[in-house]
Amino acid sequence: MAEATTDPAAPEHLDVLVVGAGLSGIGAGHHIQRDLPWASYAIVEARGAIGGTWDLFRYPGIRSDSDMFTLGYGFRPWDGAKTIADGDDILQYIRDTAAEEGIDRHIRFHQRIVAAAWSTEDARWTVTVEHTDSGERSTLTCGFLFSCTGYYRYDQGHQPQFPGREDFGGAWVHPQHWPEDLDVTGKRVVVIGSGATAVTLIPSLARTAEHVTMLQRSPTYIATLPAKDPVVEVLRKVLPARWSGPVVRWFKALTTLASYNISRRRPRLVRRLLRRLTERQLPPGYDVDTHFSPRYDPWDQRVCAVPDGDLFKVIRDGSASVVTDHVDAITADGIRLRSGEELPADVIVSATGLELLFLGGMELTVDGEPVDPAERMAYKGMMLEDVPNLALAIGYTNASWTLKCELTCEYVTRLLTHMHDRGLRQCTARNDDPTVTHEPLLPLTSGYVTRSAHLMPKQGSRFPWKVYQSYLKDHRAMRRSDVVDDVMQLSNPEPRAPGASAPSAGRVPEPTPA
Repeated sequence: MAEATTDPAAPEHLDVLVVGAGLSGIGAGHHIQRDLPWASYAIVEARGAIGGTWDLFRYPGIRSDSDMFTLGYGFRPWDGAKTIADGDDILQYIRDTAAEEGIDRHIRFHQRIVAAAWSTEDARWTVTVEHTDSGERSTLTCGFLFSCTGYYRYDQGHQPQFPGREDFGGAWVHPQHWPEDLDVTGKRVVVIGSGATAVTLIPSLARTAEHVTMLQRSPTYIATLPAKDPVVEVLRKVLPARWSGPVVRWFKALTTLASYNISRRRPRLVRRLLRRLTERQLPPGYDVDTHFSPRYDPWDQRVCAVPDGDLFKVIRDGSASVVTDHVDAITADGIRLRSGEELPADVIVSATGLELLFLGGMELTVDGEPVDPAERMAYKGMMLEDVPNLALAIGYTNASWTLKCELTCEYVTRLLTHMHDRGLRQCTARNDDPTVTHEPLLPLTSGYVTRSAHLMPKQGSRFPWKVYQSYLKDHRAMRRSDVVDDVMQLSNPEPRAPGASAPSAGRVPEPTPA
């Protein structure tokens, strides 16, 4: 990587700059420290705390929507008892990881990247930083930029413009900004939405509310999982500690992938199975077809997981109910539906989804030319076409986010080691095949995805531009393959002083075993 300048007036230079101190960013810090001992790095975080999503969202009952044995880090296996973990436990896990490895000492809080400009001549990014606590701006440079910001907006969620909302006399809440002082005890609550947030909120709110109603336009697939996986418990008992973590992680990754593949290949079979399991958990005669039989196939949208069927339990005991209809208008006392029915409410929770935001909203330029990410393909789901020295941590939509992010981190450190050993400063993914066509990056029909698909990068019709959503395929493509291929172009040698010898070619490190 490029050497830091000795000019005291020049901006600070880092070998690697990580954007975001959430689950992905802390994982990136681990891999940089472990695999790149020669590299200087920092993590910039726009907010004032570690944890990303798990620090931002504070709504009641927040929990993971995939198993923690794969959502947790491979280098620090989850040792909690719960398969679907509470948000507070996940946040503490991230904080403990950062503290134990000293990653937290590299984090710079209240710093948002608003722009990044690449210079091929200098082989570095010049990054504009906005200090969110003061509004001031500063500049630094880096040899490699690693975005771990996720793909949704942290400052606001999706909020439809419901007619009459200003007339409502009760509390209106979006889960992304849950008030600490909100008390629903003895109140009538309507939750608009049927995704992972809604099905998480409802059992928690139903403990104290007079009644909770889930108002949905259309049903969502909901699957019950055991809060404690009995197979995992057996594996932990019979295997040594050093083996149980990796074995459990692979077990959960492969069974999740198998479930997804069966759903895509035999959707009618899986639909019937999910309906049958749902029917068994609801009161006799319940209208399953209206409220729990989606029009789409499983995994066209994410399947919501509920530990030990907690959502179905509160429906059975009468503390919660489901209404499938459309909002006609918000009234002073609740919601009027298109059917004419009135839903009385003291509190309305608009669990209506996320707003996508790519790269945390930063503006990119390459050699003075603006970059529109929506016009670029994603190489192996992690680097933008024709954008040098920039990686993205984007997880799976059909499995745990961290599985893909860790493969990306390992690939990035292998790539940077390869470049460092050969005195090269630039890596660029370029497509020279005109027959590769563009496809949407995220293979979901969820509203939050379709609303913003035009803002996101694309995937290509063939590898390595194809995003497989398969941990097995990505494991081979990113951990078991060479970092150099026909698409990844390495260039821009480090300038040498007159008479200096060429750098050693070195040896590409072997991929880390699974």
